Amino acid sequence: MNRRPTLLAAITLTAAAAVSLSACGGGDSSKGKGKNAGAGTGSEESASPSPSVSESAEVGRPKIQLPSDLKYSFEWSKTGDKDKDAVLADREQSIQAVDMAIANQDPLDEAYLYYYEGEAAAQTELYIKEYVKAKARTTGTSRYYSATVDVSDTDSASLVYCEDQAKAYDMYLKPKKVNKTAVTKNSYVLYALQLRKNDHGVWAVEKLDSQRGSAKCQP
Repeated sequence: MNRRPTLLAAITLTAAAAVSLSACGGGDSSKGKGKNAGAGTGSEESASPSPSVSESAEVGRPKIQLPSDLKYSFEWSKTGDKDKDAVLADREQSIQAVDMAIANQDPLDEAYLYYYEGEAAAQTELYIKEYVKAKARTTGTSRYYSATVDVSDTDSASLVYCEDQAKAYDMYLKPKKVNKTAVTKNSYVLYALQLRKNDHGVWAVEKLDSQRGSAKCQP
């Protein structure tokens, strides 16, 4: 979320009570592969989400169906810890679910609501509404890297990671036009999330904070 291009440069999903961006937790860290690794590859491999640990056990998950021009590169390797890997896998699904809601122009799309609760759900609804109002959606490639996840107990976790939006853009639907903007330090965003394992066994996002142009995420 919180895309770089003009439409969303002014949309910042922050929460006063969200987990601190400086508090990255004490869990395992999965670093990016390199300075420019995976950026904008657009490959089918990078576009496909990693299999979710909890997804295999949960039949009722919503199906994520996205436009073919949307690509993702998740550069966070498995930690070897079942719960931490489930947090990362569920985050991949929740990111794509929001883009699907935007593509569907539906602020109450069931898929993203499956992965967001409380404060984060309310923020995300407003975020999607801005796209609907502008008659636009996302396109291009987003790269995610430098993830640090910490599971504090059986149903509480925190996640901090970076997003490279250098090749992610807004696309206005009528008339159809991609708004390509220059790459700046603000093309890189640091996120801090607070998640809860809900009754469905899903690591749902409860609180979310973001910092555009963070020095921690610069190439």
